[in-house]
Amino acid sequence: MTEMEFGGPLGVTAMMFGLPITIFGLFLFCNDPEVGCPSYSALPDWSKYTFFSSEAMVVFLAWIGFLMLLWYVLPGTWAEGVTLPSGGKLKYKLNGFSSFLVVMFALASGHCMDVFNLAWVHDNYLQLATASIVFSSVMSIALYVSARSKYSIPSKFLATPGSSGIAIYDMFMGHELNPRLGNLDLKQFCELRPGLIGWAVINASCAIKQYQTEGYITNAMYLVNIFQLIYVVDALWFEKAILTTMDITTDGFGFMLVFGDLAWVPFTYSLQARYIVAFRSGVELSTLTVIWIVSLKIVGMAIFRGANGQKNKFRTNPKDPSVSHLKTLPTERGTQLLISGWWGIARHINYFGDWVMAVSWCLPCGFDSIIPYFYAIYFAGLLIHREMRDEHNCKNKYGKDWDKYCKIVPWRIVPFLY
Repeated sequence: MTEMEFGGPLGVTAMMFGLPITIFGLFLFCNDPEVGCPSYSALPDWSKYTFFSSEAMVVFLAWIGFLMLLWYVLPGTWAEGVTLPSGGKLKYKLNGFSSFLVVMFALASGHCMDVFNLAWVHDNYLQLATASIVFSSVMSIALYVSARSKYSIPSKFLATPGSSGIAIYDMFMGHELNPRLGNLDLKQFCELRPGLIGWAVINASCAIKQYQTEGYITNAMYLVNIFQLIYVVDALWFEKAILTTMDITTDGFGFMLVFGDLAWVPFTYSLQARYIVAFRSGVELSTLTVIWIVSLKIVGMAIFRGANGQKNKFRTNPKDPSVSHLKTLPTERGTQLLISGWWGIARHINYFGDWVMAVSWCLPCGFDSIIPYFYAIYFAGLLIHREMRDEHNCKNKYGKDWDKYCKIVPWRIVPFLY
């Protein structure tokens, strides 16, 4: 029987309503400079906002379609994923970075030639968020119905976490492991393209909006855009690394990942840039503050990229000189667990680096409001939950060998603390 997470059917149902409400709430309670962020004195005036527009829906659908077109027409290398439970490997086309370059060139050219004003994205933020929520919900239902209708589908293509037999739960977790349109893997596509690149586009639109409003861009806005752009570029440049992550290898493609990829990432991760436009325009950070924030970002990036790169290299080519010297713990499964290098410091040291970067993204917003730090707070909870999932799965997978590993590497995420 499938072990249930997130509180089972009731928990995931609450999340399917609560997550969209959170996106709307972050906008409504932190958007108007006249009432503050958050608004303590009065509830937001919903009547002055337009939640849905056909124009925004068309733009969002065109965005998805354009990125799919780039996947098909741009050249790319093909890489194999991890071995499926019943054997065999799926192949994935890797051209995310080149797609990103084409998108940014097209948007920059269109804006500079006055074909469109990229600040439109900022001005239609709420309508675009609604479009992403509607699309994610419909896609999640379609994926579940499609998976259930494939009566001849081999069990190897079904995701264990989303095979409880309870429709609402399986739709949330994802019933099918790797749904595809021909050779296009929908999960890999959505993980790194529409939402991730869209996040960078939203940030850029906020910078343009600030420039058009104030006549210049503050160093805080530059920091947020550069930091988060580096994160996006890093993910796309090292696109192959995602093929060994839990999202690809274990989780099904349902509402949890669809909504997270297409709605949650672009419309909550861009909160800092939007906050700076509304509440911090004209505020410049001191040189010392900039140096401190940049240093924190570099430390987080070094930990995150170093650990993930080491893990991916070891999984794909353990004889590579960069990882062949690392100490390992042999397991009864015939595999090996790293017990030195980054992975000898903490069992999920990459999560620590990821969170340090998250904090550096929030600091340019100052300390007038806690709302811009929503991402760092939420992300800490997410990483701890993900770590607990990983620990549970690894315990089931490796048994006593995992207990041995935990004794050798006692720290979970933060050395000497957790």
